[in-house]
Amino acid sequence: MVNPWLAMASGVDPAERRGSVGSAHAAFVSGGEPGPALRPVVADSWRRSAAALPTPEFMAPVELADADLEGYRRAHPLARAMPLFRELLGSIADDGAHLLAVCDASGRMLWVEGHAGLRGRAEHMNFVPGARWDERHAGTNAPGTALALDHAVQIFATEHYNRLAQPWTCAAAPVHDPATGRLLGAVDITGGDHLAAPHSLALVQATARAAEAHLAAGAPGPRSALSALGRDEALLTTGGRRVRLGRRHSEILVLLAAHPDGLTGEQLSAALYGERAVPMVTLRAEISRLRRLAGELLASRPYRLTGPVETDAADVEERLAAGDLRAAVRAYDGPLLPASEAPGVCRLRRLLEDRLRRAVLGGGDATALQLWAERPWGEDDLEVWERLLAALPESAAHRGSVAARARGLRATFAQPARG
Repeated sequence: MVNPWLAMASGVDPAERRGSVGSAHAAFVSGGEPGPALRPVVADSWRRSAAALPTPEFMAPVELADADLEGYRRAHPLARAMPLFRELLGSIADDGAHLLAVCDASGRMLWVEGHAGLRGRAEHMNFVPGARWDERHAGTNAPGTALALDHAVQIFATEHYNRLAQPWTCAAAPVHDPATGRLLGAVDITGGDHLAAPHSLALVQATARAAEAHLAAGAPGPRSALSALGRDEALLTTGGRRVRLGRRHSEILVLLAAHPDGLTGEQLSAALYGERAVPMVTLRAEISRLRRLAGELLASRPYRLTGPVETDAADVEERLAAGDLRAAVRAYDGPLLPASEAPGVCRLRRLLEDRLRRAVLGGGDATALQLWAERPWGEDDLEVWERLLAALPESAAHRGSVAARARGLRATFAQPARG
C-alpha cells in the first residue's frame, strides 16, 4: 500500500512530478478539481486553503517580532527541546541545503535556523520566526498541514498551495505534550526536491518522538489531563495512557472536571440531558463504560474525579485570571466540545467564550485583538475588528487590510435579510 504521507513513490522523477502537480495546481486555482495526479491529503489541503485565502500567491503574515517574539518562545514548552532539535537536525541545517524550523500549535514559527544563504531565500516568502504558517494563513505546507491533520507529512514543491513556496520541499511532524497529549507544535525540515525521499519523513517523525521523550523525562510525575477545546471528542491522558473519548463520555468528564466537589446523579443527568426524561439506568451505564476507560479516576456518590485533572479550559481561565490576556487567547483552541448540546456543557462553553471575548474587547491590546480576529470564531466579529482598527497605530503595515475587513463586515450586516 502506498504511504499517503510520503510525497513521492520510490523511482519517480522529481521533475516530472513537479510538472504534473504544477498543472493540477494551475487547473485547480482556475476553478477546476485537483485531479488524479494529486495525493488526497494534498487535495483536501488545497480545498481548505482555497476556502481561507484570497489568492494562491501571498506572503504569510508576521505576527511576532523582537521582544514579543523572544519572550513568547522563551516561555514556550518547545524551548526545552531546542537543544535536541539542533543536535538531531542542526548538522543538516548547516549544510546549506536545509532549514530547521519549529512552530507552535497555531503554526507560528518560533525558530528558523540553518545556512544564512538559505535563510535569506526563505525570507522572501516570510518563512521567518514570528510568521504564521498554519494552512489558514499560508496554505498547504508541511508544518501547517501536519498541525491540521496531527500527523507527519511531506509536501513536495508544487504541492504547496502558495506559489511563493513552490520552489521548496518540506517534511514536518507534530510534537505533543507527553503528559497531557496536547499539541505543542511541529518540527520541520525545508529544502530542495531531495527532501521528498522517505528518509526525511522518518527523520522528522523520529525527532518529534525523541523530543516528546525528552520533555517527559524532565516533567513531573504522571498527571491526568483533559483536552476538550475545539474538539468534539475529548482527549484524556491518565496513568500514562491517552484515550480518545466518545462524545457522551467527553461531556461527563468535562462536567465533573468543572465541579470538583462532585455531582449527584440527578445533577449530572440534568447537565447532560436537560428536561428530557432519561432513565437513571442510562446514566449509570454510561458511567460504568467510562470507568473502564478512566479507571480509578472516576468515583461515585457523588459522581466525581478522584484526583486533580488539568483541563485546557481551566488553563485558559487561569491565564486570564493572571492578567496574561495574550497567553489566554493563544491557549484557547476553540469552543468547548463544540458539537455538544448537553445543557451543562453549553453553559460552560458560553461562559468561557464570553468571558474571554469581553476581556479581548475591553483590554485594548492590539495583539490580543488580532489573535482573536484571525481565528474562526472571530473572523466575522465586527465589534472585534472595529476595536482592532481603533487599537492599531496609524503606522501599522496591516492597518489597511484591517480597515477593509471592518468595512466589508459593516456592509454585510447592513444588508436587509432576504425573506
